Amino acid sequence: MLDYNVPHGKLNRGMAVLDVLLAARGGDVTEKEREAANVLGWCIELLQAYFLVADDIMDSSLTRRGQPCWYRQPHVGMVAINDGIILESCIYRLLKLHFRAHPAYVHLLELFHDTTHRTAHGQLLDTTTAPPGGVDLARYTEATYLRIVTYKTAFYTIYLPVACGLALAGVTDEASLALAEDLSVRMGCYFQIQDDVLDAFGEPEVIGKVGTDIQDSKCSWLVVRALAVASAEQREAIKANYGRDDAEAVEAVKAVYRELDLPAAFAAYEQESYDGLVQAIEGQDKFPPAVFMGILAKIYKRTK
Repeated sequence: MLDYNVPHGKLNRGMAVLDVLLAARGGDVTEKEREAANVLGWCIELLQAYFLVADDIMDSSLTRRGQPCWYRQPHVGMVAINDGIILESCIYRLLKLHFRAHPAYVHLLELFHDTTHRTAHGQLLDTTTAPPGGVDLARYTEATYLRIVTYKTAFYTIYLPVACGLALAGVTDEASLALAEDLSVRMGCYFQIQDDVLDAFGEPEVIGKVGTDIQDSKCSWLVVRALAVASAEQREAIKANYGRDDAEAVEAVKAVYRELDLPAAFAAYEQESYDGLVQAIEGQDKFPPAVFMGILAKIYKRTK
């Protein structure tokens, strides 16, 4: 179960812990600190696996990371719910084994618990904004969308690995952590908007999954942006087809996205976000810019 669900992603979240530590320390890291960063990286990947196993069940997803979702394995089914709990429990076994005597132990425990708490609430917002049985276009607002992606994605995708790396580097003051959180949330929202666009327009063999945001009536960046600028006719096309698990309906929604030139709108947004993040990162004096620039470089213009 661990081999199937944990190591087959891009591992960017996990590897970012060591990257942040190296950047914060200017490369001056002992082998013991390097090992500690890698352990925390695997803890983050375990958390990611836990979230994805649960998310795939809730969304009735078909594939994940280029293979069938765990719950769709013939011998698994709803046992996957308990497997998710086991995945999460492994995090705290590893933290106890490797960090019990570390001065940052309690901080790390709280960091993982707080991140899980926030992400679970983001997932709740995501699922309740688009409940089964009907599509309410009035729910798809920018404010709602930003709340969802901030809590569902940004904290565990960007802030958690950054905060873990900073903890190992000895950064504990509130002002520095507040700045790290602000930059991480901005970067995490950008990351999720990329994901939304890839869900609709990415190639499944490249992104490793079949996109289902339209079928699942998700509050995605694309539908929020479309509804903000759509004509009455285009809005009716979205209303008639959004949330339907039908290939023609999905294509009808994508056709509206193309008519509105949303891929180009995303390209403009992506460049604006990147430029704004670079300016903010280089304009602060709490961390070496490399702490965040390394992460930003990995996600800028990504295709999967």
